[in-house]
Amino acid sequence: MHTLTIDTTWDGTPVPDGPQVQLRREGRHLRVDITAQRYGADPVEGPPGRRWRLWEHEVVEVFIAGPGADTDTEYIELELAPTGHWLALRLRGTRNIVDDDLSVEAWATCHDDRWAGSLRLPLDTLPPGPLRVLATAAHGPAGSRRYLSHVPLPAPAPDFHQLHRFTPLGPLNDA
Repeated sequence: MHTLTIDTTWDGTPVPDGPQVQLRREGRHLRVDITAQRYGADPVEGPPGRRWRLWEHEVVEVFIAGPGADTDTEYIELELAPTGHWLALRLRGTRNIVDDDLSVEAWATCHDDRWAGSLRLPLDTLPPGPLRVLATAAHGPAGSRRYLSHVPLPAPAPDFHQLHRFTPLGPLNDA
């Protein structure tokens, strides 16, 4: 099992009590477990399920990339909100979506000021390895959103698609 703590803002300022992401193999699936503080952002409307533009809400995102950082690099973007809404994308090259209909199971529950959720997807959905990962989060209204990352992402503005900054994931083992 791999644990990532999203403990800095996108530009490297430490934050207390950042979200935690755990990745592990579960048979022929990847399971991503998230625990995080709730920040009271406006909830996503409608019943839980697949939702486009989820990154505009309170969300934790996990990016999993294959080797390289060029126009042919394949990666997966997984997003989960405290409301159980999710999005799963396959990209090839920075921000170039090639599949927006990945098979994913997702669920989330809230309790007081915390939430927990999980995403589960077939291992054959992942790009060829060796794998690299980036865990991020966003919350707050437009204009005062806060963007967090498990590693600093130097840039003039928040940019979670810096493939060269993803960290090695290592082998996925059953927990």
